Amino acid sequence: MEVEQTSLPGIGLRHDFTTRSGQRIGVVSHRTGRRDLVIYDKDDPDRACQTVKLNDEEADALAELLGAPRIVQRLNQLHQEVEGLVSVQLAIPAGSPYAGRPMGDARVRTRTSASIVAVVRAGQVFASPGPEFVFAAGDIVVVVGSADSTSEVADILAEG
Repeated sequence: MEVEQTSLPGIGLRHDFTTRSGQRIGVVSHRTGRRDLVIYDKDDPDRACQTVKLNDEEADALAELLGAPRIVQRLNQLHQEVEGLVSVQLAIPAGSPYAGRPMGDARVRTRTSASIVAVVRAGQVFASPGPEFVFAAGDIVVVVGSADSTSEVADILAEG
């Protein structure tokens, strides 16, 4: 699927794509943080026929509904295709030595060969977080690796 990105000077960014049925859908991310979900007229792709303004909480809820299940579904498909590969979801406990610290401090891949592929926080999905991503207590970390390596990640996140 091709997603087009357009800079909107003074406003923010617009991301658009066309569904398989030919419907054009977009999201305008304003510099203020507000997001608009836009559905375009099928006959005139430059004309918005419906715009839904979303506050942060609503955008997070929509992202959770659309994003988190899709990531888990893709991971499940992947480890069905690759023998020995598993994906697990691990919570960052309140007492974790990594709560409030960058992900890179845990050195998960170096220590275990498993990979953190996403973090879900308050309904928002952070796919492919970098080493500078700061963990928070309550985050759900999606880890991919062998059964042994993902178990080691659970120990690292809980105990250090």
